[in-house]
Amino acid sequence: MSSEQRKAFPFSEFEPKWQSEWDAKQAFRTPNPGDADFDASKPKFYVLDMFPYPSGAGLHVGHPEGYTATDIIGRYKKMTGHNVLHPMGWDAFGLPAEQYAIKTGQHPRVTTEANIDGFRGQLKRLGFAYDWSREVNTTDPGYFKWTQWIFMKLYNSYVNAEGKAAPISELEAQGLSRAEIDARRLAYVSEAPVNWCPELGTVLANEEVIDGKSEVGGFPVERRPLRQWMLRITSFAQRLIDELDGLDWPESIRLLQRNWIGRSEGAEVKFSLVGNDQTVTVFTTRPDTLFGATYMVIAPEHPLVEVITTPEQKEAVAAYQKAVGSKSDLERTELAKDKTGVFTGGFAINPVNDEKIPVWIADYVMMGYGTGAIMAVPAHDERDWEFATKFHLPIREVVAAAPKLESEGGSVCEMEPASCFASAGFAVNSGFLNGMATPEAKKKMAAWLEEKGLGKAMVNFKLRDWLFSRQRYWGEPFPIVWENGEHRSIPETELPLLPPTLEDFKPSGTPEPPLSKATDWVKYSETATRELNTMPQWAGSCWYYLRYCDAQNNQRFVSEEAEKYWMGGGKPGGVDLYVGGTEHAVLHLLYARFWHKVLFDLGYVSTPEPFQRLVNQGLIMGEDGQKMSKSRGNVVNPDDVVKEYGADALRLYEMFMGPLEQVKPWSMKGVEGVYRFLARVWRLVMEQNAEGEWSISAALQDVPAEKVVTKVLHETIKKCGEDIEKLSFNTAIAQMMVCTNAFTAAATKPVKEIVTFLKVLGPFAPHLAEELNARIATKFADVSVKGLLSDETWPAYDPAALIEDEVEIVFQVNGKLRDKARVAIQATKEEIEKIALASPRVQEFMEGKPIKKLIVVPGKLVNIVV
Repeated sequence: MSSEQRKAFPFSEFEPKWQSEWDAKQAFRTPNPGDADFDASKPKFYVLDMFPYPSGAGLHVGHPEGYTATDIIGRYKKMTGHNVLHPMGWDAFGLPAEQYAIKTGQHPRVTTEANIDGFRGQLKRLGFAYDWSREVNTTDPGYFKWTQWIFMKLYNSYVNAEGKAAPISELEAQGLSRAEIDARRLAYVSEAPVNWCPELGTVLANEEVIDGKSEVGGFPVERRPLRQWMLRITSFAQRLIDELDGLDWPESIRLLQRNWIGRSEGAEVKFSLVGNDQTVTVFTTRPDTLFGATYMVIAPEHPLVEVITTPEQKEAVAAYQKAVGSKSDLERTELAKDKTGVFTGGFAINPVNDEKIPVWIADYVMMGYGTGAIMAVPAHDERDWEFATKFHLPIREVVAAAPKLESEGGSVCEMEPASCFASAGFAVNSGFLNGMATPEAKKKMAAWLEEKGLGKAMVNFKLRDWLFSRQRYWGEPFPIVWENGEHRSIPETELPLLPPTLEDFKPSGTPEPPLSKATDWVKYSETATRELNTMPQWAGSCWYYLRYCDAQNNQRFVSEEAEKYWMGGGKPGGVDLYVGGTEHAVLHLLYARFWHKVLFDLGYVSTPEPFQRLVNQGLIMGEDGQKMSKSRGNVVNPDDVVKEYGADALRLYEMFMGPLEQVKPWSMKGVEGVYRFLARVWRLVMEQNAEGEWSISAALQDVPAEKVVTKVLHETIKKCGEDIEKLSFNTAIAQMMVCTNAFTAAATKPVKEIVTFLKVLGPFAPHLAEELNARIATKFADVSVKGLLSDETWPAYDPAALIEDEVEIVFQVNGKLRDKARVAIQATKEEIEKIALASPRVQEFMEGKPIKKLIVVPGKLVNIVV
């Protein structure tokens, strides 16, 4: 880039100046209800970015995309008379922060604080209108005190008969035993196979394992039985599905959540075991196929495996269990893999026909899903078909695509089909169901099972309870102590429970958590010890949007008054606009909704949902169209762009690239184009002398604007306001470019209209708009805005100014364009003819020849044939 271009306008001088000015004047501080300067007459607008994890690498150009979008709409809403809450904070606990600290050989507290300072500085250099007095940091004791407090509420709650969270004291009042109460807590202890990552030295939730590897780092994950803290999110599964419908979210995100929760309707069926008084319960979505169940498969870790395995099969079963133990859930359920399994030697009784069916164990059935046992109907399930084919198990057709004629004996011939038919159809070989369509047959079988006491209609969910503990150091300690094998929460007066200061906080590679090294800290009393696990990174982000409402409150996690005002106090209520990436669809967004519903049920918040409207910004790709990464060498550092072109240019470019939700490739030429536009805006007001000094342009005058300028300005006010509301920032910027062109074309620049235009530009390019207004004030004090432009009201457009009263007419001679002119829209044919014939250009091409024909098309053209 040439030095001339670099000096197009002095952004490096005035951008830091205005950032300091906004800071000094607390320009974007938002008062709360009850504050002296709070205006209760204004409507509220709560706009929120998904807060970042402050990495050592700092911001990348993807961060400012969403942040600029929320900043524009936040500034606009402030100008349109709203109380705007637009905060920022840091999601700083968790694995990435701890790994970075280990890598750099420092304590995570030190690296986290340094990274936050770096991020904050970068964000301030981009001119975002955050209320920094509400800044939160999940690692701050004043913050995680309340994360621990909310966990204690979960621990001391259960789900009542109405499906709502309620205090555990209700169960105590009913005289339930300690074991019965613990079994119903929303936060409970479970020993179960979990996803263990040796490299990270911790367990991972199902949502944190992708293709059998950890989401963080991509390390192998294995299954291992461990005692863990779990949160009973499954008790809220139906509500989490039902209440999605009232939210203004992308349908793709709602579908991801619905699929992750995975509601399915079917029936629970009880199978008795041969030679044993125990039963195995299975869940099936196709109870109509029960006559076709020819074998059963149970999970290798099912407690009944030991009971039903015959002596002859014990060795084979034990070997298979050992082989399966190291496999991840994904490896076990991979549809494409070769089916494996072992016969236990035991048999179950099919309750509908009393047939004896063999019981197998196979890795594709897991204890964490359903009941840990399935009835296998190989004729109508692809997986069962493959398994049965491999191990030569019977296959019986019980559903056909069309009704079949029955033989004399009441059954259908050709019971073993040539291929699997997994669709709905008509029951065959199914006794009292024969001839029924699948939906009817399902209901009939469920009713029969219930009548016989052998099962019942049932709704099942794919969603598992949330594995909530981690064997790491850098996380919130659990406010739990253990005594005589029982757990209890500590008194609230002991919060926040700080983690001990450890020099050696590295994971040991074993399930023994790092906190065990702090022996003094672990010892709570002579007979009690502290919980050694820590909470996952998701804990702090489950409720941060609530803390922003009242970030300085030391008495409550949020005051009732502030929460009701900012969250809307109604249904569904919540944050008015939440902007962030699609990668959080089934993690943060689902977890936060769960916590919020618990707090709602317990009466701590006033809305059933946390986020009313959700928008996902699209990825910004490298110039090569590939995802930005260090290995590809296509990463763009926003600091470099700000240094070369200014913060306003970066902000404006990221909004001009295309629709906010679209994936877009980066282009330095695009940055330069936006930079040139801002330079044109600068030159509407300023001019440069030969020495390179800037002064107010002589063309800037306090004069009435030309009609065309007035019209374009009011079109710009109208369109930009509408486009901001729709988050169509690229089209708003395009309209501002049209308006700038109209100002540039005018011989004199009308200062009042330019000040109005700067108000429209302000949310997009706030530094430039403030600077030009301040420069105008030095010569046109009565016209410029007094104080900060960001405190101004959004200008109103005049509908009358949008009405066309002139039209452009084209003048042709012998069909060729020779001139054009603007004429009154009401002009008669005769008046238009006179104007055309008076045109010097038209006369020149007529060359004095006689007119053969003169054609006038009103509002469009005049064609003179000579």
